[in-house]
Order: sequence, then C-alpha cells, then structure tokens
Amino acid sequence: MQVKILWADDEIDVLKPHIMFLESKGYEVATVNNGTEAVEMSAENDYDIVFLDENMPGISGLESLSRIKEEKPSVPVVMITKSEEERIMEEAIGNKIADYLIKPVNPNQILLTIKKNLDSSKLVSQTTNANYQQEFRQLGMQLNSRMDAEEWADLYQKLVYWELELENIEDAGMREILEMQKKEANNLFSRLIADEYEDWIKGSDDAPLFIHQVFKEKIAPIVKKEKVCLLVIDNLRFDQWKVLKPIIEKQFRVAQEEVVYSILPTATHYARNAFFSGLMPADMAKSLPNLWLNEDDEGGKNMHEKEFLQAQMTRLGLNHKFTYHKITNYESGKKLSEQFNQHKDNQLNVVVYNFVDMLSHARTESEMIRELADDEAAYRSLTQSWFEHSPLQEIIKKVAEHKIKLIITTDHGTVRVNNPIKIIGEKSTNSNLRYKVGRNLSYNQKEVFSVRNPEDIRLPKTKISSEYVFTSEGDYFVYPNNYNHFVKYFQNTFQHGGISLEEILIPYVELHAK
Repeated sequence: MQVKILWADDEIDVLKPHIMFLESKGYEVATVNNGTEAVEMSAENDYDIVFLDENMPGISGLESLSRIKEEKPSVPVVMITKSEEERIMEEAIGNKIADYLIKPVNPNQILLTIKKNLDSSKLVSQTTNANYQQEFRQLGMQLNSRMDAEEWADLYQKLVYWELELENIEDAGMREILEMQKKEANNLFSRLIADEYEDWIKGSDDAPLFIHQVFKEKIAPIVKKEKVCLLVIDNLRFDQWKVLKPIIEKQFRVAQEEVVYSILPTATHYARNAFFSGLMPADMAKSLPNLWLNEDDEGGKNMHEKEFLQAQMTRLGLNHKFTYHKITNYESGKKLSEQFNQHKDNQLNVVVYNFVDMLSHARTESEMIRELADDEAAYRSLTQSWFEHSPLQEIIKKVAEHKIKLIITTDHGTVRVNNPIKIIGEKSTNSNLRYKVGRNLSYNQKEVFSVRNPEDIRLPKTKISSEYVFTSEGDYFVYPNNYNHFVKYFQNTFQHGGISLEEILIPYVELHAK
C-alpha cells in the first residue's frame, strides 16, 4: 500500500525537489501552504505522516499540530522550523510530535524521518532477526561446552535479553527458535544442578554466590557505609526486573546488576528465610529452632524474617537501627509510602513486597488473570502495569528523594509448567507442585532430582527416611487421584520450588539515586 504524506509549508514551491525525490521513492505527497488547509486536509483524508512548517500565515504550525492531533491522535506529525527557540521545541514535544527538524532540511533527512516513523517496526524486526541468528550459533556453542556457574548466569542473561528483544517483532518463527533454545538450556541446567548442587552447597571452589550468602557478602558492607533501602520483591524473575528497570531508572542509576543463585527448594519458606538468616535451612533448624518451622509444623513458615535478620546482623556485628516491613496488600503499601519520612534516618529499611507472588498464585486461581497473563510476555506486561500503579513505585520515589541507596533482589523466581508427572505420597506430604518432601514417595526416578538424605544439601531431616524430590524444566507433580482435573487446572500456570533457570537465577541490583 502506497504511503500518503501531507506536507504543509508556506514556501512549498521551494520544496518541489524534495517532493519529487519522495515521489521517486514511491510516496504519494499532498501539499498545502497554510495551517488552516493542513487541518482541513488532515480531517478529510487518511495520511500516514504529516510534515508541518512551524511558521505559516493564518494559524501557526503549533496550533495546526494541536488541532490535527485532536482529530487524528495517532498520526505522526513532524515539525519543521527555522527557529531553535527552546519554548517552541518544548511545546511541540508536549503535543507529542514524532520528530523535530531544523531548516534547511535535505531530502535524505525527510526520508530518514519517514522510515523511522513508518518503517521502524519492520526494520527493527529484520535487524533483530539477523542479530539473533548470529547470536543463536554462539549460544549453541556455549550450550555444547561445559560451563561453570558464572557462565550459566551470563548465558541466562543473554537468553532473557533476546526474549525481550524478540517479544514484539513481526516474525513469530524466531521466537519459537529462541523458545527451543531456552528449553534446551533449561534441560542442561537441570542436569548441572543435579550433578553439582551438593558440592556447591558444601562450599566447593567453583560454587556460585547463593541467596543465603548475599546479605553477608554484598549488603552488609554497604550498610556499614551508607543508608540502604533493601527491597525484596517475592517471585521476581530476572526478565520481570528487566521490564521494571526503565521505570525505576527515572529516579535511579544502576550501579551493579547481576544474577545470584537461589537455593532448593526454590520456595519462600526456604529461600527467603535463608536470605534473611544467612543460613541454610538445616542450620536454621539447628541453631534457631525457635524460629524455624518444618513442613509439617503448624503456623506460617515466614513469620520470623525480621528475627532471622536481627540474628544475622548481630552475628555480623551490625548494630545499626533497621526497620522491617512486609507488604501484602495495597493498603499496607500505601501506608508505608505515606509514612516513609519517619524511617528515612534509619541505616537500613527492609521492605518485602509480595505482589508478584500474589500475581503468580492469582493466575492459578483466577480465570480472568489467566487470560490477562496467557504467556510469558503477558505475564511480564501485567507485572509492569501493576508496578506503574502500585504504592511500591511511590515508595521508591521517596527513597530517591532522600538519596538513600536502593538494593533490589528476590528469593526465587517462577517457571511456567506444562508437563505433569505422577507421584504418590502419604497424606502428610506437602502440597507444592514443584517439590515434595516426605516418606514413602513413589515416582519415576528418571523424571526427578531426588535427595535421599536431605542433610547432603543442608536441608532439615524431619523424619527418618524422609526425602526431597524436585521437578525440573516445565514439569509439575500431580497425584493419580483425580489426575485429569488437576492436570487441566495447573497446566500453564506459574509455579516455583523446583529446578529451572527462571526459578534459581535471580536478580541482585544496586542503585544510586539520581
């Protein structure tokens, strides 16, 4: 379909060579020499792009722009002017111009503007496809080599980068290829965890930084020197952090961004308590038995995070005043935002925000949320939309206003599950879909990662013969009873507790206020 252009300029006859150049490129160009006609022509016709001279007889270019946008808000309008006056530029930008050109303009400038505004999606798609095809081979070579923990973290960040780059391009084929490569990566990563996790947890030289080591190794040294707001967003995957990053960068500069490792099970009970205590679950159970609850104990399993943190800070010699806030609903978030000035002088303010966790569970429970977050891209988009309208963004703005350092991290991620596997267990077996702990568990050994002696990976052994069993990739546990019902209910939901890149490799970010 031929692109239709409207060009309004009181010296339009002088621009005849430009018009002829565009027509030679296949564009259809209509011309007028005043703003009134430009508004009328725009209202009567469907133009793909409008070029407006700022200084014309009758109504000005800025007024023409405003009237055109009122009638056709989506049409891109390019302002052309001799003036470099800042007021004119600001007013034009405020009216959402597509571009701003200073006279004299040459034909190639006009052509570039047209392509930037009308063909950018197609050009970006073509270039992104070509770049990923080159990277695809490099990523494939990495997957075929034996990578260490740090290299896996680097590879996952690259996969997330390409997932976001390919998300909005026209060619769905490339997204399918990336999905296959990501699936292969998850398969190999799951094997790596099965082979290396026990040695890593016991402190081998090639072990990555795990979540229970993060406060001591990274956060505590900063707290000793400057005020910190530590924000723990439950269930925040690395790709979700990436879509929140541009919004947060309006107030902050990213000083450090990396991936750290969560622990098994990748569940709040274990990972978040490990983060705050600085201990693995077996060590918590032994040294802080009054705070740790096992799977079969009654009561909330994450009720003592503040006490775990206090114990760790005491152990590290940190005697600084700190606050702890757990936000589980809109009202409590709004209250913290309104009262933040009361906490600005503390050396450390800890905020645990549960929205992403609630979104994950709501997607399982609510048909409407399932439809809104039908796939990975929609799940990210819903996270972004929530954040833009949440009290958390207001809290972050307050942190920036007071020039407090912001640290953002999480305890584990989530993975979309699509492959049911059968397991049989006693009534006391826990309900999590990605891991099971109990006695007399019956399952296919080839489908899971099992740990017969929990203490081998520093998990508490609650009963003799209790074991932990973990799913990997997109698998999830289903009991044979009422099998089809639960398969359908949980298919394509976001779960956590098992082994996957998305659950284990989590963001750790340090930010400075602008």
